[in-house]
Amino acid sequence: MSNEEQSHLPVPNPQSAGALADRPSSSMAFPQSGEYRGHHDEDEINLLDLWQILVRRKWTVIVFFLIVTTAGITASFLMTPIYRAGVTLLIDREPPKVVDYQEIAPVESPASREDFYQTQYGLLKSRSLAKQVFEELDLAHHPVFAVEQKPSFWSRLMSKEEETGGQEKEKLIERFQEEITVEPVRNSRLVKIYYDSPDPELSAQVVETLGQAFITANLERRYDATAYARDFLKDRLLQVKARLEETEQKLVEYANNHEIITFEEGQSLAAQNLKEISASLSEAQQERAKAKALYQQMQKTKGQGLSQVLQSSMIQQLKESLVRLEGEYGENLHIYKPDYPKMKQLRDQIDKLEGKIDGEVKNIRTAIQSNYEAAVSLENLLASKVKAAKEEIKDLAQRSIEYQVLKRETDTNRQLYEGLLQRYKEVGVAGGVGLNNISVVDPAKIPLEFHTPNIPLNTLVAMLLGLFGGIGLAFLFEHLDDTLKQSEDMERVLGLSVLGLIPAIPKPDKSLSGEGGLALISIEDKRSAFAEAYRSVRTALQFSTPEGAPKSLLVVSTSKGEGKSTTAASLAIHFAQAGQKVLLVDGDLRSPSLHRILETPNDTGLTHYLAGEATPVDISQPTTIPNLFLITTGPLPPDPAGLLGSAKMMSLLSTAKEKFDHVIVDSPPVLGLADALILGNLVDGTLFVVAAGHTRRAFAQGAIKRLEMGHTRLLGGILNKFDSRSHGYGYHDYYYYQGDSSPSLLSSDQKVA
Repeated sequence: MSNEEQSHLPVPNPQSAGALADRPSSSMAFPQSGEYRGHHDEDEINLLDLWQILVRRKWTVIVFFLIVTTAGITASFLMTPIYRAGVTLLIDREPPKVVDYQEIAPVESPASREDFYQTQYGLLKSRSLAKQVFEELDLAHHPVFAVEQKPSFWSRLMSKEEETGGQEKEKLIERFQEEITVEPVRNSRLVKIYYDSPDPELSAQVVETLGQAFITANLERRYDATAYARDFLKDRLLQVKARLEETEQKLVEYANNHEIITFEEGQSLAAQNLKEISASLSEAQQERAKAKALYQQMQKTKGQGLSQVLQSSMIQQLKESLVRLEGEYGENLHIYKPDYPKMKQLRDQIDKLEGKIDGEVKNIRTAIQSNYEAAVSLENLLASKVKAAKEEIKDLAQRSIEYQVLKRETDTNRQLYEGLLQRYKEVGVAGGVGLNNISVVDPAKIPLEFHTPNIPLNTLVAMLLGLFGGIGLAFLFEHLDDTLKQSEDMERVLGLSVLGLIPAIPKPDKSLSGEGGLALISIEDKRSAFAEAYRSVRTALQFSTPEGAPKSLLVVSTSKGEGKSTTAASLAIHFAQAGQKVLLVDGDLRSPSLHRILETPNDTGLTHYLAGEATPVDISQPTTIPNLFLITTGPLPPDPAGLLGSAKMMSLLSTAKEKFDHVIVDSPPVLGLADALILGNLVDGTLFVVAAGHTRRAFAQGAIKRLEMGHTRLLGGILNKFDSRSHGYGYHDYYYYQGDSSPSLLSSDQKVA
């Protein structure tokens, strides 16, 4: 509070211990200077609060919704119709297999399927294909593109250099390429190609040409790859053939010079001989082993115990004859003597047979010995030949190193030549088939209906944008709006107890209210919501202090137009209607309005008394309302704060409190003026009026802070011009129901003061 304001504060008069005497603390708790209590968690989202914001800002939402929807529909109808034609292609990864030959193009693996189709889609959107179609259809001279070639005045004005024909054509091709849409069909090998154009026939012609051009380009790529492969293989065949002939000639010459002979199996003559001699040696060793075994058995066996002897048929026959002769000799021995000629003859025969048997045994033993010696000799001979053959092979191996190198090179060249020759023939056959892996499924048709604009969709989008945009705009306005709107705002921001909610009502009927404005509605229509609200405030004031309603009451507001004068007059009227004698003092010496509200003259008033030109009785005027008296301001003084802070003002209020049950003072606004602070120190209590949706929070907080710094006793606040319907709940709807009033527009009288 400035020094100037402090100088205007009244000095306590010891003889008048009225308004400035030490006041007992109010039973109601008020915040200290600069402190504003709030128990509401601002981070908490309350759906009811959001709904109330939408109800309060409903016209913002509705207007924005209508504007955006209308703009969207209008823009849709003003847009140039665009027609879309399409063609459906089937793209196989491989063409049909007419011949079972491998293609020249790379074979795709299952893992690369996605890459293959992405490549095809990229080729469909490629600039080269678009340029080919653009030039084939001669679209540069088509009316659709001819219009785009004519630069507008602004484009010519903004362009620094003249564009050449080639640059213009490139831009047209880019524009043409942008209108092509490639849309793959999910989980299939189909792909759809679309072209958008204002001309439906051109749209169908473009997609048809584009599909055929893509198929032709694919065939050309395959043919080019095959032709290149044939030429490449042909050159390679000539080179490999010449190298093969050269290596074969070197191989033959080297074999002849070094006497190297090989068989079809690839073996040399020495190796073949070694193989045969080794086989004979193995057989000779086996025969020698058998002969040795028989020979050793013969040496161990004496007489005729050899198996060969026993198995000899001749020896068996001789033995049978011997046994027969010996038997005959034994029988005759009983008859004849040994010297008998017949007996001697038999003995001679027996001796001859035994000699023959011994001779045969000896021959067998000699044959066994001869066979053994022959087997040993043969084995030794073959062993020497094997050794000689091995030496020859070793020598041949030394001489065959270069031969094998030449032979391997010759074999490699022969295999390479045969493989290239086979592949060359396959490429020739496969390249002549001419099959393609791309085909047209659905040909292009001229569209009968335009593709864009989609008026129903655009309308729906515009409605959604308008709705959500309007809601967002409503929340934005609510966020930017820092005015006090609800009683909870006053309690949370200002720390004031709300003593009443005064509804916003429609402009009263002139035949009913005359020039009295809103304050006289309480008289003319006692069942109105306005009258009922002020009766509620009157009741709340009776419980605001332990002593009941204050004897002297000051009504203040933050700024002009918040309804403090109407509130002061209405409270005075309701106290008077309750049978109490009330004095209403217009303390607003800057913009008085009570004399207009109560329709009384303002010739003589408060300024006359404060200037010493009149007595309290002279300035007190009765009104048309019983028990209600009014002191108007009179002529406006040059220094209102000086007069209000004088001792005469203190004396007037003290006298008035003795003569009247209640003294209600209307005060100027708090901000920017010292009058309210001065009057606040002269009364028993102060009532703070806030206009819902009009009083800004920062201004109201500043006003409360000034009043507290001036030691003004704040009893509470009144939320004026409150529209319960715009806040979404029926807390005060009982007033409207009982008084049969429906608030909609604010009266001009509510904006006075």
